[in-house]
Amino acid sequence: MIVRDKSISAFATAKKLIPGGVNSPARAFGAVGGEPIFMDRASRQYLYDIDGNRYIDYIGSWGPMILGHAHPEVLDAIQQAASRGTSFGAPTERESGLAALIQQIMPSMERVRLVSSGTEAVMSAIRVARGATGREKVIKFSGCYHGHVDSLLVSAGSAAATLGVPDSPGVTRGTSQDTIVLNYNDCTSLQRVFEELPTSIAAVILEPVVGNMGTVIPTPDFLNALRSLTTQYGTVLIFDEVMTGFRVALGGAQERFGIKPDMTTLGKIVGGGMPLAAYGGRADIMDNVMPAGKVYQAGTLAGNPLATAAGTKTLELLSKNPPYDRLEAVCKRLGDGLLNAALSHGHAAQMQRVGSMLTLFFNAAPVVDWPTADRSDRKLFAKYFWSLINDGVYMPCSQFEALFVSDCHTDEDIDVTIAAANRFFESLSA
Repeated sequence: MIVRDKSISAFATAKKLIPGGVNSPARAFGAVGGEPIFMDRASRQYLYDIDGNRYIDYIGSWGPMILGHAHPEVLDAIQQAASRGTSFGAPTERESGLAALIQQIMPSMERVRLVSSGTEAVMSAIRVARGATGREKVIKFSGCYHGHVDSLLVSAGSAAATLGVPDSPGVTRGTSQDTIVLNYNDCTSLQRVFEELPTSIAAVILEPVVGNMGTVIPTPDFLNALRSLTTQYGTVLIFDEVMTGFRVALGGAQERFGIKPDMTTLGKIVGGGMPLAAYGGRADIMDNVMPAGKVYQAGTLAGNPLATAAGTKTLELLSKNPPYDRLEAVCKRLGDGLLNAALSHGHAAQMQRVGSMLTLFFNAAPVVDWPTADRSDRKLFAKYFWSLINDGVYMPCSQFEALFVSDCHTDEDIDVTIAAANRFFESLSA
């Protein structure tokens, strides 16, 4: 049993200073119970907590650490940038260099605007889509999370999937009344909404592989319907690739599935672990953004020199020596091992994986949308999570979050993880 006395004490202190003791709800362990673990440092595929425990990390700061923690070349790029100043409030060539690199990797992004967070990228993309089309309504999908944007905090992530009802106090019905919520992979409902509102829908936004209700995979029919219907009705198709960008393929889900969106939002890997995100798309849409156009969006720290340095170096490394074949193989081996551990001990489970992101659902049926995800056994997941923590394996603290493999994870790490899972399921049968 891992001793966590210092973490428990640190959390007690934090709760007196910070709402709920954390600066993001995903860190609070609310879905699994108990106190969150306070980290001290990270290196490669490992996290080290303030009690001195080491964990094999399958969160990777919720996605960006595809090269592992504290990559020496990324750290060197940050340190060199910091020595020249941390913020200028003026343009730099490094911003244009990162934008050019993004365009090269994702050709659909003909114009790119850098921002500081995924939420900011999505909020801005929605505003631009509305400004470009002159329309107000937006379609999103239950279980897809697009940051804490008021109009999109409806049926977000693992929250209740209720049409048009905000999931958070402080979000007004007026704010969310132009948001239409459909089930993921539901082509019929998508078609019907467009037929009923042919000139009202500004944008359709989705995670092209969902990570925020666990890993949920789009069907080819669903992706094709999205592209054909938005084209037919003059609606902007937005891929929220904050999680999937540079993760499921170098060019993201749009490269992997061969679907070209009108706009894309990026975060996580694009900043190399620093606070940086981006949105972009077709030139005729993005040229509506001020000062080229009239749609307002600004940010003092947008294109921050430390963040652009980290993001540029990360994308350069991924482009120069793509790790994707290895990541695919390592993640498949992990997924197969975890699924076999559950099934061999008589527990219903589904393994859903795309590239180096996956989820083991404790569910009797494949998960295709939020209603099916919602039937997963949360109590069993919580026991599984804490058992692996006590074996030095740090998994996402919710049934409804994807886990991530980095280029630093070894076969030995995978063996240790699968063995820990087997011990857990064996203990349930004892």
